[in-house]
Amino acid sequence: MMKMNTGTTPSLSVGGGGVSGNEWESRPGGMVVQRRTDQTSDAPRVIRVRVKYLSVYHEININSQSSFGELKKVLSGQTGLHHEDMKILYKDKERDSKMFLDLCGVKDRSKLVLKEDPMAQEKRLLEKRRNAVVEKAMKSIADISLEVDRLAGQVSAFETVINKGGKVEEKSLVNLIEMLMNQLLRLDAITADGDVKLKRKMQVKRVQTYVETLDVLKVKNSTKKVDINKSVRHKPQTQTQYQQRELLSFVDEDEVEEPRRDSGASSSGTPAVVTNDWEK
Repeated sequence: MMKMNTGTTPSLSVGGGGVSGNEWESRPGGMVVQRRTDQTSDAPRVIRVRVKYLSVYHEININSQSSFGELKKVLSGQTGLHHEDMKILYKDKERDSKMFLDLCGVKDRSKLVLKEDPMAQEKRLLEKRRNAVVEKAMKSIADISLEVDRLAGQVSAFETVINKGGKVEEKSLVNLIEMLMNQLLRLDAITADGDVKLKRKMQVKRVQTYVETLDVLKVKNSTKKVDINKSVRHKPQTQTQYQQRELLSFVDEDEVEEPRRDSGASSSGTPAVVTNDWEK
């Protein structure tokens, strides 16, 4: 036989072949044991709570070890309120969303009161608006980054051509610089803080680096253009100089021959005149 503790025996009422009491219960074998309660049992169970919102009562079946935040999410589907705009009162005291039902004493068929929190609603709307601004700024920076990547490919191509001794049309370099400057203007128009500000700063430095590279390439390209023009001009001058010298040589010879012929003629004519005068 099972040994029972001695002490005062609680009052029991027998009826219908069973034993009932406030703290005792009868097992199927006839043994009387202490009634199990939530405090002695660690296993979670589903409880039904009644939540009053305005003039309507909502019965919610929820785990006894759930938090008030989880209860708010369940009520959000039935009331249409956002769970962050709610505050729940139990025994005339507001309960935090991180607190648990069983630790606060919420039991089966407990009554709670749901109210709308205007301060929390305003705070949530401001946070939502700020997140929308941040999201828009992040999207703009991402679009600018893609455009800068595309322009960076052109900068690399121009740099390769010029460094290998080639020549690029100056108008192409100027247009590329203008497109990069437009991206800088777009970045300056973005107003944000935190991570967004840091990312914008990184893109600004990146664009400035490409603009400086193009300025250097522009100087190199213009210098090569001047050298090419000088070399092209130098060759025709030498040719013309040689041609002029040859022409001058031909002209000098002709001029030398003509006076010689004139002198011969004059010398031949002079004796004729002299002889004629002498004969006369």
